[in-house]
Amino acid sequence: MIPTVRDIVELAVVQASEPEVLSARQLDQPVRWVHVSDMPDLAGLLQGGELVLTTGAALRDAPRDYLRRMQRAGAVGVVVELGTRIESLPASVGEMAQTLGVALVVLHRQTKFVEVTEAVHRLIVADQYEELEFAHRTHQIFTELSMKRATMADIVRAAAEMIDESVVLEDLSRQVLAISPRNEPATTVLSDWQRRSRAMTEPWATTAVGPRAEEWGRLIVPHAPTAPAKTKMVLERAAQALALHRMAERGRSGLEHQAQSGLIDDVLGGRIPDDRDADARAVALGLRATGPYLPATVRVGAPPERLDPVGAQRRNIRILDAVTHSVKSQGHSTICSIRRDGEIGLVLALTPRRGVSTDATLSRLAEGWRETIARGGDADKVVIAVGSSAGAFADAVHGLREAAHVAEVALSMSALTRPFVRASDVRLRGLITLLLDDPRVQTFAETELKTLLIHDADHSSDDVAVLRGYLELAGNKSALAKRLHLSRPALYSRLASIERRLGVDLDDGESMTSLHVALLVLDAQRSAAPEPPR
Repeated sequence: MIPTVRDIVELAVVQASEPEVLSARQLDQPVRWVHVSDMPDLAGLLQGGELVLTTGAALRDAPRDYLRRMQRAGAVGVVVELGTRIESLPASVGEMAQTLGVALVVLHRQTKFVEVTEAVHRLIVADQYEELEFAHRTHQIFTELSMKRATMADIVRAAAEMIDESVVLEDLSRQVLAISPRNEPATTVLSDWQRRSRAMTEPWATTAVGPRAEEWGRLIVPHAPTAPAKTKMVLERAAQALALHRMAERGRSGLEHQAQSGLIDDVLGGRIPDDRDADARAVALGLRATGPYLPATVRVGAPPERLDPVGAQRRNIRILDAVTHSVKSQGHSTICSIRRDGEIGLVLALTPRRGVSTDATLSRLAEGWRETIARGGDADKVVIAVGSSAGAFADAVHGLREAAHVAEVALSMSALTRPFVRASDVRLRGLITLLLDDPRVQTFAETELKTLLIHDADHSSDDVAVLRGYLELAGNKSALAKRLHLSRPALYSRLASIERRLGVDLDDGESMTSLHVALLVLDAQRSAAPEPPR
């Protein structure tokens, strides 16, 4: 920091000269340079912001004229060394300096001005070097972020860390796109945000984001910064990085989607440890302020044709837009994100309606998503999975993992009849789907059913279907005979034949469980197998 007049007076070399402050005006003003002169008029030598060191001859002769000339030349103060001289300054000189707004300090012991100037100039040069080094580091950090295509949240976080101040990025409608609080919770920063931002009655530091006449947002430090010059430099450089980010991302996803995705990533990455901060940021992005919140996943099947990476990204954005449009058109709110190719993660805040259950509301949403996505021609199969509701936004975000797992399982299942699925709908099939690629699981299913599969293939028989029906009905032979339109003796004969081929007792509970699991593995393998070319 550039030294002030007060800082210079407090230097050891000055304190040794027994300083006395006669005028405290400008005492906290930064000193640009120190000038030593006994000339009565320095108007042609000063540029403003200097501290003048003098033995005081001109000050004693015409104190008011001298001080007025110093004030007009832009000097912030005068230090007079009286030393061992008998002459003293006029009694009213301190009052004159006070009136003219010039700091005046008297040194009562002999002083080597060269030691004072060396000490002060070292401070000034060190401060200038620090400013240059800080400017270089600022440029380097934001250039690297731009090269790495960092997110908006990353850029805002870097700015906040550099100046150790809370930084907020908002759009032109005063909606918060990203925030990085420092030394205060996000709830405090975002309290009554839109009204405060529009009023602008507080001493905030702000920088526009975007090219002139095409500005799309503002970077804000929502209080008076402790280092205004550094804050301005960092905000301006961060604004440039954000503008470059917007240009690079234009056409791929909107600002709102980027901000929401960044919020979900921050919660999952543990970068927002306080649930109240997460709630405040979600509300600032448009989520309803009160729960419950529902984690949900929309998973779509493979596209009709193979896409390059750019085409796949555009397809994901179309799906994301379709999902968010349906949510808003039905009066609900959401925070959503593209989690991977063909998968959208959402935290839903459903607007309750009298006489309408949550399941009915979710069913209507799911049908809307399917219709909108199918209309775009991006997939022939759409699965919607819903996790457990949560009272806090952060808890719902962590529930996205459960919803994503359920959606992955449901995508591999055939004949889904419900508009949406929960974990209770996939159960054992979910576990089997996760383990399907494990060779040990495949070997188990093959070992359990091998002889029966060979017999059916060789004799065009349907013993596997009989076994499936027997297991689905939990061994109820009367119900199975009725389903297959067989007499009981005929059914008993078929079951006895199946027992001999498999070498098991179908009335044994463990055998029934093993065979049922083997059939589920077989079903999952057939469902996951690619269709043969036509």
